[in-house]
Amino acid sequence: MRVVCLAGGVGGGKMAAGLQGSLEPGELTVIVNTGDDLERHSLTISPDNDSVLYALAGVADDVQGWGITGETWNNAEQLAKLGEPTWFRLGDRDLATHLFRTERLRRGMRPTDVALELARAMGVPSRILPMADEPVRTRVRTDDGWFDFQDYFVRLHQAPEVREVRFDGAEAAHATPEVQDAIREADVIVVGPSNPIVSIGPIVAVPGLLPEIASARRRGIPAVGVSGIVGGKALRGPADRMMAALGEEATALGVARKYAALGLIDVFFLDHVDAALAPEVEALGVSAVITNTIMDRASARIALAAEILAKARSFAARRSAPAEDSR
Repeated sequence: MRVVCLAGGVGGGKMAAGLQGSLEPGELTVIVNTGDDLERHSLTISPDNDSVLYALAGVADDVQGWGITGETWNNAEQLAKLGEPTWFRLGDRDLATHLFRTERLRRGMRPTDVALELARAMGVPSRILPMADEPVRTRVRTDDGWFDFQDYFVRLHQAPEVREVRFDGAEAAHATPEVQDAIREADVIVVGPSNPIVSIGPIVAVPGLLPEIASARRRGIPAVGVSGIVGGKALRGPADRMMAALGEEATALGVARKYAALGLIDVFFLDHVDAALAPEVEALGVSAVITNTIMDRASARIALAAEILAKARSFAARRSAPAEDSR
């Protein structure tokens, strides 16, 4: 079963890890958000790509929620002694990833090729694809003006209310041939439990990507979404607060409504806590599934992924049944 997962951040990484553990090597492709990318200390850093990379390589720090387990901070401590700002700290082992990426980009390699090479070097059997090779940067507007996403997310600790979000460069970006082929060849599309505004939003803002998903759905390929908001609270990050500040309903139903309006999903997974929302999700023309969506351990990730794949198979079978009967 060939699976494409749209992902960003820690939740997306956990979902990708569960899917990889439920599939054969090479069957999973993860399309990652690059709107969070930034330059620090002359290095190109791709936080969402690396969260997924470390999760799939089995080295993600589940306690801290980001970075590599067992990380050390000698470089960051020395930079601080030299008077350099260290609000965006890079761990010593994490630093090697950014050196690897930056050196290859300066040689003229495409970001897609660099991401694929990084995954191979770390023994990841799945493909990790940037949503585009062109730079896209997420920016947020607060009462104090516009900020780059990492300024808001890390330096300002997500404290200011977000009034507006934009994706600079998205209109000039393109879905890469690798991204297009992955969606065209997919048997299932999964929208991970990532922030719907600033993790999934930039991905679907890339011209050409949503039409590919729409085409796949017309061919009968099921698209499954998973809520990253449970009981009205984001499992990680500011998704609930951002949605509320932008006038959207900060619930699992609000996420489902957003994805349904984009034509992005056929099936939506809600946690047991949100079971009462299932009828309203169904009213959107989306099949609702109630289960445990909190991936607090490896076994929970595998269990959720297995449920997603089983539901996708049955959904696809139901879609194809009338055509088979008519023959």
